[in-house]
Amino acid sequence: MDGSPAEITTLVGREVYSNNGVFVGEVDDVRLDLNETAVTGLALGGINDELFGDRITPGRGIIVPYRWVRAVGDVILINDVVERLKEPEEGEREEAVV
Repeated sequence: MDGSPAEITTLVGREVYSNNGVFVGEVDDVRLDLNETAVTGLALGGINDELFGDRITPGRGIIVPYRWVRAVGDVILINDVVERLKEPEEGEREEAVV
């Protein structure tokens, strides 16, 4: 980004991927801290069922803390923390959830 201010609405509709290229969801809305005038989270819809299928009710979304965002461009890249939410498959080592 070139450092110039951008409208928050430009985030809505962008796809969100993890560092590892796994699709997480699409930005439906943003969470703001009006006292700090800062974005504190991204509300995602159309989320990846493989990551969140058994953890949330179908049709519901999630809020990703904005501190997880690594880059914003044509898509938004976030830390791979969400991939750690997946249940380990048989024989895989279980990772700690941060």
